[in-house]
Amino acid sequence: MSRFDRGDIRHLITAMDDVIDQIQKTAKLIDLFGVRNFEPEMCSMADTIVQSAKLTQEAVSLIGSVKSNATHLSTLAEKISTLEGQADEIHDVGLRNVYQLIAPNSELMDFVVKSKIYASLEDVVDRFGDVANEIYGIVVEHV
Repeated sequence: MSRFDRGDIRHLITAMDDVIDQIQKTAKLIDLFGVRNFEPEMCSMADTIVQSAKLTQEAVSLIGSVKSNATHLSTLAEKISTLEGQADEIHDVGLRNVYQLIAPNSELMDFVVKSKIYASLEDVVDRFGDVANEIYGIVVEHV
């Protein structure tokens, strides 16, 4: 088992805590505005978040043996980063679609609420990207 310094552990835990905080902020935002119907792109971004969480869980379970799992950990970090990029694209498409549906009807408040939800979902995925960067950094430092 590789030995990690406290900084490695602290940075990874902080990045994972930031993910959880952003998930909670997103849930509060949805509840605050009473949103019960979600755009397809919102659901797709939520699926990306679940995939990122599963990849993170797998990576964390392997990090104790970073040297023997370096390749797999790097692959997992890369997959999380790829999901982050895909979520950015989904965000843009979803926001554009919501605007195009709402703007002609002058339902500006609905647009504002849904754009906030999209931004918050994107922030969750971005935080997973930060976790991936921490994992990759640990791999690079310890291999």
